[in-house]
Amino acid sequence: MKLLIVEDEPNLLSILRKGLAENNNEVSVALDGTTALEMLHDYNFDVVVLDVMLPDINGIEICRRLRAGRNFVPVLLLTALGTSENIVTGLNSGADDYLVKPFKFGELEARINALYRRAHQDVEKTDIITISDLEINGRTKTVKREGESIVLTAKEFKLLYYLAKNKEHIVSRDQILDNVWDINFDMNTNVVDVYITYLRKKIDKPFKTKLIHTMKGLGYVIKP
Repeated sequence: MKLLIVEDEPNLLSILRKGLAENNNEVSVALDGTTALEMLHDYNFDVVVLDVMLPDINGIEICRRLRAGRNFVPVLLLTALGTSENIVTGLNSGADDYLVKPFKFGELEARINALYRRAHQDVEKTDIITISDLEINGRTKTVKREGESIVLTAKEFKLLYYLAKNKEHIVSRDQILDNVWDINFDMNTNVVDVYITYLRKKIDKPFKTKLIHTMKGLGYVIKP
């Protein structure tokens, strides 16, 4: 699993990082909310272990921002606040589970595994888009071409998934800005073109057949 631990208490962070890494997990860490949000924007994680009390943006607000941005990575909140009201607030913010400090490491690990299983079980065929030899899994947010895994950032995946959902249909830059960046007007930005270039380097360049096409004056289309 690819895990992100967001915790500002050094001793606890060290224990969690070491314990989870020993069980063959790929563990990344963030010491504050700002860094966590940046990492969640740029990379895909399987589960996030998120402390509520952080020095800048608290865990509740991080959850709200993730869900508002349609990032549904499973989140396990850690907190010393264990009242029913606190738990309800945490879950209503978009968290998937809630663990009160102090806790046993075994319970934490079991809850992480449960969140991972829940997120990956019953993957429906409708969540898998196939275009020629390219396979995009919308549930697990993984991409393969010719059976080879391709690592994308969160934004690259969101762009590719949007193109794939509209495969063989031209989508304009304005449509992409609206659906991928939540910008409903053209700010004379070239961010779409830049990210199309990023995608082509990973999706098309290593392979013989090109799938991402520019339709001059119209936009982009992905098709065999």
